[in-house]
Amino acid sequence: MSLILNIDTAFDEAGICLADNGSILYKETHAQFKDHATWLHPAIATLLKKNNCSINDLHAIAVNNGPGSYTGLRVGLAAAKGFCFATGIPLITISSLQILANAVKEKATDFICPMIDARRMEVFTALYDKQLNIIQEPHALIIDKNSFDTVLANKEILFCGNAINKVQPVIASPNAQYINTKTEIEEMAKISADLFHQSAFADLAYAEPFYVKDFYSPSIKK
Repeated sequence: MSLILNIDTAFDEAGICLADNGSILYKETHAQFKDHATWLHPAIATLLKKNNCSINDLHAIAVNNGPGSYTGLRVGLAAAKGFCFATGIPLITISSLQILANAVKEKATDFICPMIDARRMEVFTALYDKQLNIIQEPHALIIDKNSFDTVLANKEILFCGNAINKVQPVIASPNAQYINTKTEIEEMAKISADLFHQSAFADLAYAEPFYVKDFYSPSIKK
């Protein structure tokens, strides 16, 4: 059993869920980006009440720690760390890029490249194989027609995330496949359950949002 509270406030639509071994028991989403901080704590209280449990009943708390909105990431991580400090339960941090990649891994042939829209032709990205081993670490990238050309010469890349609409016209290789996706709390729950059973916990004292770059405020297109 792994009863985990998952928190994602990284983008325009926030989400929380209570999951047992990756199976959702209850979830709630919130689409008012500027109001995530006000929404989060009452939403967690409601989640716990509806499931007849308290924070102390949880086995871990997981949070999306970026990349994403500077403010949104701080809201989620501050709440998660506060609960963990108060109760002594472990903290799990999960990359938003990993959440995106996990959602499409069954559709990938060779590699997965999640992309989060930054500004102009810049994205936050990483490259994974279909088993979600990291091939290229998360980084900021300005997209041009030669991006990933070495890999695409011989292998297929499945691009996913909210930057696809601006990337697809630029990277036109026949080995480039595209899916427009966003982070989903259900995918986060699956990952957090796996990490819990691996005891892959964050250092509570030093856990920080992963911004990739300084202040960035995205707008997720649905």
